[in-house]
Amino acid sequence: MVNKTLLLFLIILLGFVSCVERPDFDQLDDLRVTPTIESSILYVESPEDLLNKSTDSIFYSQNFSFDGFSEDVFADRVLEGVISYELENTTSKELEIIIGFLDENGSLLDVEKFHMDPAPTIPLKRDVEYGGGSGKSLEIIKNTSSIGFNITNMGDHTSISNLPDPKIIFRSSGKFRMRIR
Repeated sequence: MVNKTLLLFLIILLGFVSCVERPDFDQLDDLRVTPTIESSILYVESPEDLLNKSTDSIFYSQNFSFDGFSEDVFADRVLEGVISYELENTTSKELEIIIGFLDENGSLLDVEKFHMDPAPTIPLKRDVEYGGGSGKSLEIIKNTSSIGFNITNMGDHTSISNLPDPKIIFRSSGKFRMRIR
């Protein structure tokens, strides 16, 4: 019984002694965290037979509302970023793809043009930096409220690729470094 009482007394004493110093919650002010956020932006895929059905040279033209960049939670905290593009063309068509970043008034802030030769080609990859001293202005990203996307068929409207399941695939994603506070 004495051993249990002594053990209990020592545990309680240790509890008081171990909490002598007050915790410093001001350390949070010294904390610098800059997470990287990554997300898909736009994905478009179209089979070659759909390209052949279009009689216009501009096969596809669409503006997509995209306020994600201009939201205060993003625009006020973004430090720098990279938008990555990946294009695959397994069609028999020469294609031109144009991506435009537009502000809320529809004014063009930035444009990226891609030229794709007919298949067989290797996938085209491009990274475009924004901010960070070596890239384009970060204000382009912060003020973007829609993305314009155009595909122009520079070839004919009848040929068919001999590759299985010929199509055009466009992928884009963004990777941005953010300030927490």
